[in-house]
Amino acid sequence: MTELTTLEQTLTFLFINLGYAVLALVVSIVALIAIDKYLFTRIDFIEEIKKGNLAAGIVYSVILLFIGLVVATALN
Repeated sequence: MTELTTLEQTLTFLFINLGYAVLALVVSIVALIAIDKYLFTRIDFIEEIKKGNLAAGIVYSVILLFIGLVVATALN
């Protein structure tokens, strides 16, 4: 079995971490769409934020933070 050089190890870990980042992004987008479609069916957050509804912006931001926290914890 051949040994990996430092550059090969670095590139391997880089591509593994890149794969985790892409996986986290995909899972986050799917979770956001699912929450928006099935949990908050009567509220269009983007439209409310465009109208200047601060409460909708805060709720949507908290949802994004929660999804990010869950995905980061799951992939760790």
